Amino acid sequence: MTSPSTSAPAMTSLDPQELRSWFQEHQDLVVIDVRSAAEFESMHIRGSYNVPLPLLSEHTDEFAARLGSRVVLVCQSGARAEQARQRLGGAGIGTAHVLTGGVPGFAAAGGDVVRGQGRWDLERQVRLAAGSLVVLGLAGGRFVSPKIRMLAGAIGTGLTFSAATNTCAMGQALSAMPWNRAATEPTREAAILQLPVVNTLAGQARAS
Repeated sequence: MTSPSTSAPAMTSLDPQELRSWFQEHQDLVVIDVRSAAEFESMHIRGSYNVPLPLLSEHTDEFAARLGSRVVLVCQSGARAEQARQRLGGAGIGTAHVLTGGVPGFAAAGGDVVRGQGRWDLERQVRLAAGSLVVLGLAGGRFVSPKIRMLAGAIGTGLTFSAATNTCAMGQALSAMPWNRAATEPTREAAILQLPVVNTLAGQARAS
């Protein structure tokens, strides 16, 4: 008999083409987009539900109680979706998948997406902000005061910490900016109630 410690780990990534086929084959499929509401408005997979990562992280158990075993998490590139997968895993959802390539990858593969007002995605904004601050620190250190170079060092340290912890404080800060706010931001109640109850008994067992 194979012990649990030697069992093969569950597959956690999902190819865009496979997701396309899942839409046709599985009625219990739930696709959760963990990007900001503004990013979701800009472009999202048709039939997906918007639950921004900060909201999911704060109320993980409540969201997990609404979900079944066929859950696909999507974002822009996969980083935020992986954070959501780990959160849900801790709440008993151990079979969630992360879409490879995120929403842009699904669209490039011919998937059905809904397009709205064009906005820069959050990860692109983070790259612009971090790069601009580094350039500002280096230029200020040369022409104003050497102490300003510490700004570039602080940004580098922050990016290193972000990679090590798979979090992004700058991204969270930028998501709160006015230009990144959608017309309607999802509340806890609205985000939970929009999800179909596909596994009520399992959800109650995890919540008890």
